[in-house]
Amino acid sequence: MKSYRKELWFETSKRRELINITRDVEDCLAESRIKEGMALVNAMHITSSIFINDDESGLHHDFEVWLEKLAPEKPYAQYKHNGFEDNADAHLKRTIMGREVVVAITQGKLDFGPWEQIFYGEFDGMRRKRVFNEFL
Repeated sequence: MKSYRKELWFETSKRRELINITRDVEDCLAESRIKEGMALVNAMHITSSIFINDDESGLHHDFEVWLEKLAPEKPYAQYKHNGFEDNADAHLKRTIMGREVVVAITQGKLDFGPWEQIFYGEFDGMRRKRVFNEFL
């Protein structure tokens, strides 16, 4: 079985950000020359996420509002974890949004449903973080 592995690195300018990485993953897939199989895209940090959804700004706003209701960043003292850091909310948001996605590869392309895109969700940003891509 042929496989190909490539890492992508991101450093956001804000604490929370959603980045469409579909094109980056497609570029990695093209490099792999794999025509049929599966793509695994995995956030390699416990305060960031990989998920699939629509690339629509209203929806992105809705994610931010919804996640902030479920796991508000402040007050920091509401979280026991925050005795050492101030990112407990980011850990919770990552758990909600997911760690990775698996996408079928058909005829050398990511086999998506209508409107599906791959996103990197950063919940504790402003430092360099890694996304792992494996194509099988």
